[in-house]
Amino acid sequence: MSGVARDQDVDIDLGQLVRAVWARRLRILTITLLGAGVAFAGAKIMSPQYRSETRILIEPRAPAFASTQQINDASAGPLMDELNIASQVQLLQSADLLKRVINDLKLYNLPEFDDAASGSAMSSILVKLHLKKNPLENPPEERVIDAFVERLQVYQVPGSRVIGINFTSKDPKLAAAIPNAMANVYLSTQSGAKLDSNSEATRWLEPEIEGLRRKVSEAEKKVAEYRTSHGLLQTNGTTTFPAQQLNDISAELTRVRGDKANAEARAQAVRNALSSGEAFDTLPDIMSSQAIQRLKGTESGLQSQISDLQTSLLNNHPRLKSLRAQLSDIRTQIRQETQKILASIENESKVADLRASELERQSETVQATSARAGEDEVGLNALEREANAQRQLLETYLVRYREAASRADSNSSPADARIVSRAVEPVDPYFPKVVPIVVVAGVATLIMSAIVIMLTELFSGRALRPADATPEAIEAEAVVEEKHVPQAAPIARKPVQPSMLAVVAAEEDTTEDAEAAEETPEDENEFSVASVADYLTGSRAPLAIAISPTGDNGSAATVSLIRMLADAGRRVILIDMTGSGYPTELMAEDQAALGVTDLLCGEAAFGDTIHGDRLSDAHLIPQGQSDVRRAMRGVDRLSLLLDALAAAYDLVVVECGSADVAGVSRLTRSRDVEIILSLPEVEEAIFVALMTEFQAAGYERVVLMSGGEGAEQTLGRAA
Repeated sequence: MSGVARDQDVDIDLGQLVRAVWARRLRILTITLLGAGVAFAGAKIMSPQYRSETRILIEPRAPAFASTQQINDASAGPLMDELNIASQVQLLQSADLLKRVINDLKLYNLPEFDDAASGSAMSSILVKLHLKKNPLENPPEERVIDAFVERLQVYQVPGSRVIGINFTSKDPKLAAAIPNAMANVYLSTQSGAKLDSNSEATRWLEPEIEGLRRKVSEAEKKVAEYRTSHGLLQTNGTTTFPAQQLNDISAELTRVRGDKANAEARAQAVRNALSSGEAFDTLPDIMSSQAIQRLKGTESGLQSQISDLQTSLLNNHPRLKSLRAQLSDIRTQIRQETQKILASIENESKVADLRASELERQSETVQATSARAGEDEVGLNALEREANAQRQLLETYLVRYREAASRADSNSSPADARIVSRAVEPVDPYFPKVVPIVVVAGVATLIMSAIVIMLTELFSGRALRPADATPEAIEAEAVVEEKHVPQAAPIARKPVQPSMLAVVAAEEDTTEDAEAAEETPEDENEFSVASVADYLTGSRAPLAIAISPTGDNGSAATVSLIRMLADAGRRVILIDMTGSGYPTELMAEDQAALGVTDLLCGEAAFGDTIHGDRLSDAHLIPQGQSDVRRAMRGVDRLSLLLDALAAAYDLVVVECGSADVAGVSRLTRSRDVEIILSLPEVEEAIFVALMTEFQAAGYERVVLMSGGEGAEQTLGRAA
């Protein structure tokens, strides 16, 4: 390219692109005007298309004389369902309905709906080249329907039960007539379907009702015969005669027992008064006797006379003696009359007792009869249930029959839809819109012209300029060139973290010999296990992915790192995702412990896969015993596992063995992770190649870790 070396990084010169477009502004304006003119001419040549729309509201409709219950039942139907509305949309586009509209309006006579009959030169050429099917091979009716469907649009208005019918035609009158005709045919079809349903219902119900009437009559006849034969006559419609008789006897027995108790209480009160010599005035049975009342009146008069004569006569006066004798005789009569009342009350008690005994005997007899009647009622109840079931079914059928018969008239079964907006003859054409077409064509031509000029500038190299390189990139590129690492130059130019600069560049002066830099012990300490542990402790990274390109020796260094972090007091866990399971062999007490493959296969719980390290406070999720291939099918779920572990531990380390960038990308949702390249023996070619791949994938935090003394000391405890 012009002024730019072939192997040199370049940037796009935006200023040059703008200047190139501005320099050719007259050419762009001319092309734009030409494109707008072509669009204007084409829009004027096109035949105008007119569009009109009819809208139908789907709603339950009942006859004017329908009851409130029928209206509620209709509104509670499935008409509000979205699937029902979609079904009505499909019904409006059905072939039968379209054929009726086509025949009613005689559309098959219009050339607009059979363009294939006349044809065009281009169409004929395409047919001869077998690039297009000959439309004349289809029947005329099918060609008319296809043309009709191309111009028709039936849709549901979002969020409503309204269906719109759009039709596009060259004739504005036809554009309005066809949607209205479709709506009328649809309503008549729906109404006719309801009439057919009602007529079919009445035809089916008539013989069923006749049969049910015979069954109800027979069932009721059986009930009556059973009642007569078993003496289960009803008294008040619900109770049989034995049961009613038993109820009456029980009520009478209760009353008689109450009378008996009352008589005994009254007699006892009279006895107590006689035995104690108390006054009888307080006893209602005695005071209600007329004889007692007369005697008490005579006694009161004698008492009054005696009291009056005692003031003027002596006690032994014959008059006083005579009055006292009469008073004594009166009191004797009162006592005798009281005895008679007592005897009368006792007789009432005896009569009540005898009545109660008789009623008890009658009750026992009636109970036996009622018990037999109860056994007979079992069969009666079965017959009555059968009769009631047949009667209820008959009544239901009669109600349905009357409803269906009342809707047999065409005016009594309106369609469950109505036209809310009829199509009117459009005045302005729907297509083409001249102004929008010209504007869009002009803008598109302007943009395309500018893009073509910019691409020309880019391919010619005039809009490219060398990229500015940072000092760190230049220094890294020099080191890579000295090491003769293939394809290292692009990596050196990428910005890296400070820890990576320690790997790529030596701290000594760039003018010193490269071999001396390789022999410096400080460089090895820069990426030892202890250095990486210090780096991770300072970065507070929640997740780290360890890659061991050389196999198990790299995994052993990762185990050393985990134990060193655990000894430093950090809560750390290692997930063994290697193929060999070497970290599990070094850390786990039980080599057959449940691990990550079992968890991904759904054969182990989350808590059962976490185990402790046998030589430190670190934790481990082993490789597991399940099939690795089957577990890897669910490896996408591992990101959720890592999020959960990151919330519980200070650091989560995933040992992936010799994995590539694609495999690591499946483990993490983001690129904000630490990538640890575990190379016990530093190999620049392998490290630079891996760093290139990871940084190209967006992983900027890449750390090199060699075995070093720290790893040997940590693993020495296992030996």
